[in-house]
Amino acid sequence: METTKPSEIAPVILSASRSTDIPAFYAEWFMNRLNAGYALWRNPFNQKTMYVNFERVKAIVFWTKNPAPLIPHLPELDRRGIHYYFQFTLNDYEPEGFEPNVPPLAERIDTFRRLSALLGKERVIWRFDPLILTPRLTPRDLLTRIWRIGNRLKGCTDKLVFSFVDVRAYRKVQQNLLRETACFTPENIASAEPSETQRIALAEGLAKCRDAWHNAGWDLTLATCAEGIDLDKYAIAHNRCIDGDLIERLWHDDRPLVHYLRTGKLPEPTLFDDPVPLLPASKKLKDKGQRPACGCIASKDIGMYNTCPHLCTYCYANSSRAVVLANHARHAPAAPSLIPMETKQKDTEP
Repeated sequence: METTKPSEIAPVILSASRSTDIPAFYAEWFMNRLNAGYALWRNPFNQKTMYVNFERVKAIVFWTKNPAPLIPHLPELDRRGIHYYFQFTLNDYEPEGFEPNVPPLAERIDTFRRLSALLGKERVIWRFDPLILTPRLTPRDLLTRIWRIGNRLKGCTDKLVFSFVDVRAYRKVQQNLLRETACFTPENIASAEPSETQRIALAEGLAKCRDAWHNAGWDLTLATCAEGIDLDKYAIAHNRCIDGDLIERLWHDDRPLVHYLRTGKLPEPTLFDDPVPLLPASKKLKDKGQRPACGCIASKDIGMYNTCPHLCTYCYANSSRAVVLANHARHAPAAPSLIPMETKQKDTEP
């Protein structure tokens, strides 16, 4: 049981969530917490509990492979004046079984198109993430799958974000791939990570797809997520998934939010209706808690490890199927945290 008073944070930008799929599995809980005005979150590294106050939240970035359960709640976010956009991971690893509990590919494509029609293409970012190979799944095969999905998403997004799978850096990823799939053995598990030559081949292929789509009238940009590799030659940028520039571009009329994005502080309230000054942008908002190659600005993530029942075999946030299912069974939509705070979520891997 918690014996000390939790520290408090009042973020302006929420991330929901890098650690689990809140839209797919915890939409009711999220809306309950929004109504309550706070959530409890436990740090997976030091086990300290934090009280996350939603009073100042002005923007939310949702990360998901299935936003359908959250879509009915989006009008409530609009009513509250909360801005939001989606990082929508839409992969095709159905033959390999890497994502055992996501909806069928055709259904996910339809959901993507429906969400884009509701929000606009700028607010639904396509992620094919991560790029993972097997002894049978070659770079060319993977590019073919991306091309086929892209042909169904023309005009529904304006950005494709990707990264290369990290296997050697995460022991639990190695264990899950070996335990849950038939693709790998201890001898070939490292081959899931594209080699330098294969990374270049994938970048070249993605650039060719983008150029072909451009010639067909679809302006799609490409970007990598938290990758140090320089792909400027292929006009592939380093992404900012929590993107202050995008937020300002989408909601430039929200002057207090723009002030925060440029200064790192919300403007002080006044007795008068003076316009909020739009100051020059600063560098203060970079999220120092992420990997060096990450371009995100600061936000507060409210997810927890070991809580995502998609059970993707390459996921760094789940340690095992058994732990995830046990935690998910204990979830209560009315509770202040995703799972009861008695459950330890220690995870010291990078």
